[in-house]
Amino acid sequence: MARYTDAVCRLCRREGQKLFLKGDRCYTEKCAVDRRQYAPGQHGQGRAKTSEYGTQLREKQKAKRYYGVLESQFRNYFDMAIKMKGKTGENLLSLLERRLDNTVYRLGFAMSRAEARQLVLHGHFTVDGRKVNIPSFIVKPGMVIALRDQSRSLDKFKSVIEANSFRQPPKWLDYNASLLAAKVLENPTREEIDLPVQEQLIVELYSK
Repeated sequence: MARYTDAVCRLCRREGQKLFLKGDRCYTEKCAVDRRQYAPGQHGQGRAKTSEYGTQLREKQKAKRYYGVLESQFRNYFDMAIKMKGKTGENLLSLLERRLDNTVYRLGFAMSRAEARQLVLHGHFTVDGRKVNIPSFIVKPGMVIALRDQSRSLDKFKSVIEANSFRQPPKWLDYNASLLAAKVLENPTREEIDLPVQEQLIVELYSK
């Protein structure tokens, strides 16, 4: 399974803003974006003119890196979004938001999407009572995502449960703290997705 394995802080610096790829570190003074506010590489501090294509490309790269997907997979999501009713850009973000790893992250079981991806791969979560270890699995309205009973005793989850450090889940997820499970109420709307990207520019890029 292909995935990005280099330093993720470089990705944030390249986009010129925090993508929160390293969890708690992004909120500390160690954050690379705060320490070096310029793009990585030999010419990172140089002045660069951005074309229309360049602006569109940056928005696409930002969305890819935010959710941790590679180009071919991102393009597949775009092709799926075109076939759905509604605005293509909003459909694209809704699909990305409903990935199982992102859902686990939104529920607060992980500090970053990368960590959530690993937890899903290790089989710690179920969907409608069945173990699912595919991070790209798309959850749908009516499905229930839950922490497996066998995983509740692990130190990783015990510390989160005891500290009650779960982040506030989005409105499209109905979280039950006693069951450590959440039901998908509906597909997320654009207003419920806090992604700092202009999705219309992505649509324009792929429409060329």
